[in-house]
Amino acid sequence: MNRFIATTLSIAALATTTACMSPPQDLDLALTRPSVDNKYVVTLQPPAKPAAINQLHAWQMKIATPAGAPVPNARIKVDGGMPQHGHGLPTRPQVTRELPDGGYLIEGMKFSMTGWWEIKLAIEGTAGADRVTFNTVVAESTPGR
Repeated sequence: MNRFIATTLSIAALATTTACMSPPQDLDLALTRPSVDNKYVVTLQPPAKPAAINQLHAWQMKIATPAGAPVPNARIKVDGGMPQHGHGLPTRPQVTRELPDGGYLIEGMKFSMTGWWEIKLAIEGTAGADRVTFNTVVAESTPGR
């Protein structure tokens, strides 16, 4: 019985420590970055107003070639999660519409807690398949924001 209590307390302590983790100090929060294999340059645009916890919101993105030409008709899969917590996004966001000049609308994004989140995009476009990961930090929202 004592072993069970000790194990339970250890798990609870680990969960508490993990929940309070701060994002890495050197976390790259750039909103424009090349894809892993340099086939595309992707720009992610968060909502104008910071997203509230547990509320759906939409993001926009643009895909261009390294030379700057827009990439239309791309197929994009959206994934992500919290690296420090080991869980994915609480929803399954999707690209719902193509916008002008290589732009795309991502709807169904939701963050379930504050902290460091990754947004992972798998792109299938004119130059082939590639992927890119963006980091974002979700802070506690304040009333009136």
